[in-house]
Amino acid sequence: EVQLVESGGNLVQAGGSLRLSCATSGFTFADYAITWFRQAPGKEREGVSCVSNRDGRTHYVDSVKGRFTISSDNAKNTVYLQMNSLNPEDTAVYYCAAGIYCSGPYAGWGQGTQVTVSS
Repeated sequence: EVQLVESGGNLVQAGGSLRLSCATSGFTFADYAITWFRQAPGKEREGVSCVSNRDGRTHYVDSVKGRFTISSDNAKNTVYLQMNSLNPEDTAVYYCAAGIYCSGPYAGWGQGTQVTVSS
């Protein structure tokens, strides 16, 4: 069974940093891409960043480029999202999903972790 568990969300002041973790199990980690999404209240879900474990390529939405860094630990089957210079617009529930490609289809989703950035 594909399982993903996010952690690391918290309340942080603008300009601060957080590191989110996505711990995975139930599939061959090295064959999959892990994508971070976020959804703010009243807004559509947005793809934030992705790492393809097959070739190491990473992708970022323009609004987080230069501030967020995605990384993958194959030994721990875990993907991290380091978020720096946070601003209130980053407030959302962050989810991770596993798929063969960054664009999906997705074999599983986590339950989400809340990130709140205060001004």
